[in-house]
Amino acid sequence: MNNMAAVQKLNERELELGITPEASWHAKYKDSAWVYVGGLATELSEGDIICVLSQFGEVEDFNYPRDKKTGKPRGWCWCKYEDQRSTILAVDNLNGA
Repeated sequence: MNNMAAVQKLNERELELGITPEASWHAKYKDSAWVYVGGLATELSEGDIICVLSQFGEVEDFNYPRDKKTGKPRGWCWCKYEDQRSTILAVDNLNGA
């Protein structure tokens, strides 16, 4: 089972059991609006990535590190959403994508 399927299964199980938001695994991240995004193609621009991530909420801050010698993206980024609930949407929808 891949990671995305495992997350979806966990979310479905929580719904079936009627687990409250406070008891959900999402609660661990309730105070953070930052999301780490890894495994990005280095051909993607900041605009490309922000365009995809903005589907889940307003992007407030974005960090797309580049290699100091070559200037090429390192293949990962950090994204901060204006509303923390957007992190849940982004993680649930993009985890393993």
